[in-house]
Amino acid sequence: MSSPQPIYRAPMRSREHDAPAGAGADHALAHGLVGIGGALPTPPRTLDEAIEAAAETHDAKTARMLSNFADLAEGSLVWTRSADGAYHLGRLAGPWRYDDSPAARAVGIHHVRPATWVDRPFGEDEVPPAVSRTFARGGRNFQRTHDERAERQSASLWERHGPAG
Repeated sequence: MSSPQPIYRAPMRSREHDAPAGAGADHALAHGLVGIGGALPTPPRTLDEAIEAAAETHDAKTARMLSNFADLAEGSLVWTRSADGAYHLGRLAGPWRYDDSPAARAVGIHHVRPATWVDRPFGEDEVPPAVSRTFARGGRNFQRTHDERAERQSASLWERHGPAG
């Protein structure tokens, strides 16, 4: 049997912008996005420019995180948590772009990718336990959830609740 597709935690909380917990996720859900922080002084035209500027403006780790985020396979599953505490399951649906809109600046989420989100939220009792544990630990990093059972459960939830083909 093949390995399940990796899943990711997307808290969407910028390190350099102190928006309330869930504000970035609410923004992303409303606009069909998933994203990370790392505001840049000048909006980049290309991903390469963005990575270079992230290294200069922030640090090498921020640049690596941006590169990894942009390189994720389209179709990858992501989990986020909205301001009301509900969990949301989405799927990456396109390439990286830099968002310097007033709404993005308000929540500090600038490096974004299109995402398709399941229409309904999920409660704590419905998400794979490894997913809820990754959010319970806190943190602001977009990161993989390394748990094969959670990967299988997330794929099953997407198949049952995600938009049809």
